[in-house]
Amino acid sequence: MRVKSDISTLDDLSGDLAGRYRWTPSAGASVDRALVNADLAALARDGYVIWENLLSDNECRQVRDAVTPLLSHGGRNSFEGHRTQRLYSVLTKTRVCDRLVEHPRALAVLDRLLLPNYLLSALQVINIQPGESSQLLHFDDAFYPIPRPRPALGAATIWAIDDFTAANGATRVIPASHLWDDRRPTSSDVGQPVVMPAGSCIFFLGTLWHGGGANSSAAARLAVTAQYCQPWLRPLEAFTLSVPTDVVKVVSPDIQRMLGYSIHPPFVGAVDGQHPLRLLEQQ
Repeated sequence: MRVKSDISTLDDLSGDLAGRYRWTPSAGASVDRALVNADLAALARDGYVIWENLLSDNECRQVRDAVTPLLSHGGRNSFEGHRTQRLYSVLTKTRVCDRLVEHPRALAVLDRLLLPNYLLSALQVINIQPGESSQLLHFDDAFYPIPRPRPALGAATIWAIDDFTAANGATRVIPASHLWDDRRPTSSDVGQPVVMPAGSCIFFLGTLWHGGGANSSAAARLAVTAQYCQPWLRPLEAFTLSVPTDVVKVVSPDIQRMLGYSIHPPFVGAVDGQHPLRLLEQQ
């Protein structure tokens, strides 16, 4: 990583110092600014926004066909869901979810919410089967011990590969709970089911209280969720360990950056004093 030779104040260290791998705009730059402003207004008010029908029926079918054979046993505890199948390390097993991770509508909002070179924190396939009970309500960035109220340290998407209904385990949210202090939900805080057709997506802040719903229907409910975090935080999944470099080489520059092949200025994320993208050239 080549550093400017004219560093005279700490402010000089706050920008992109990479001489060879300069920061470039994400795919989110293609999204109309008025749409992004409307999304940000909804997030500020409610803590979440729903985008309907971003994926076609064929795209949902491709995801379902690719991930279903990879699903097996239920979760290890009631939070994961004993009747909920989860697929971790998705990027090492299929390319079909890449388009969800880097969807321009999501990146456009993340570009405004988080600092440049924000990271992918987790990517999971979640299949809630019939008979599953409601998940414990929680907020995703609770793992970071910084008191509330505060700005969100990350955000997440949940992509409906099947229709989300009130009966089949649609995610429940508590609108405006992203504004709460350290209080927790009570019996009067009833989660609102996110009912949306297959191909839709809910984008929500890491401070929003939510949880998977109970599935009282006769069919499973399949979804893909991606979580993102500030570039100075430790992600939930250690992608730099789990995703081999031959996979990193074939994903998009946006995903490479979100996997940690990027720098949070001035030096966070460096490898042997150099930009981590150099590792891909050496492999």
